[in-house]
Amino acid sequence: MDKLAVYIHWPYCARICPYCDFNVYKRREDDALLPAILTDLAHWREMSGPREVTSIHFGGGTPSLMTSAQVGAVIDEVTTLWGLGDIEIALEANPHEMNAKDWRGYRAAGLNRLSLGVQSFHDEALRFLGRDHDGKTARTALDLALEIFPSVSADLIFGWTGQTQADLSADLLTLLDSGVPHISTYQLTIEDGTAFAKAESRGQIRAVNSDLSADLYDKVRDTLTASDFDHYEVSNFAKPGHCSRHNLAYWQGLDYVGVGPGAHGRITHDGIRQATIAHKAPGAYAKTVTQTESGIDSLETLSGPDWAAEYLLMGLRIEDGISLKRYAELAGSNLASAEITHLIQDGLLLRKNDSLSATAEGRLVLNAVTERLLLS
Repeated sequence: MDKLAVYIHWPYCARICPYCDFNVYKRREDDALLPAILTDLAHWREMSGPREVTSIHFGGGTPSLMTSAQVGAVIDEVTTLWGLGDIEIALEANPHEMNAKDWRGYRAAGLNRLSLGVQSFHDEALRFLGRDHDGKTARTALDLALEIFPSVSADLIFGWTGQTQADLSADLLTLLDSGVPHISTYQLTIEDGTAFAKAESRGQIRAVNSDLSADLYDKVRDTLTASDFDHYEVSNFAKPGHCSRHNLAYWQGLDYVGVGPGAHGRITHDGIRQATIAHKAPGAYAKTVTQTESGIDSLETLSGPDWAAEYLLMGLRIEDGISLKRYAELAGSNLASAEITHLIQDGLLLRKNDSLSATAEGRLVLNAVTERLLLS
């Protein structure tokens, strides 16, 4: 039975961060969204047929604004539709919204992993990043999450203007001292349409220290791997047994359900892979589900080469890399062996039998590596 991941997008936030370009909206009461998500899930069950569900992931937005009853209703619906076995059920949360009663309610509903948006423990950095918590709150929330959930991941942002190597070392040390078993690290980037991008266009702020970011990335990698974390994906580090199963579904090219406003999905039948995007606006999403029982706004059939390119772009992000045979099956042709050889000689790729993966140096310039492979 083919494996399937399930993604639930809850689009509301108490505050929209100045660097965020996700499909998010200011927090409000919305009695129509949860019923729409449950109905949409049933439509996806018709599309997918019986599958082995490997993960349920609540993302956003801020899904920790959901009540434990709402989270439980989604988990129960997935259980009814597909059945659950050994599964990862994760939810993204912000430190300032920590509530022991709510989090224990999530745990009782079936949640076994919490992803906490720590970002930093430096108060000045958190204010700059537009976060609603301070360093003390981040530490308290992390301790509470580790007490309640079997697996916890902490997000860390680096590369903000004014950050020093000492600042980053202090953040990493605090995370390591906490005992958190999974750390996701993100280099701050300025995306079009964000508050940071608009401020930069007006000459008001320079949010990113791009000159130092590569050195900071090296610091992150060296510190965490020296502390027995597996650098299993470009931005992710885990202790044994704590890799994100849900994100691995994306990187390994598995199918995944995408429900909720703006959610993306992938579904494969008889060798044909389709890419879906749900209606972005919550009102339009709920209305469409009411009318059609599906929230899908666009559905595109991927060509073999497009499917193969996506497999390559996602697969080279992870330590295990891709199967060259699988790539050729999807694309209808092999990757250029001469270019692979050149990239191996440049120290950017590794090949072992059928497996092709990026080296640590290759991950630093992964966009350039994949471009060379796809254009050769």
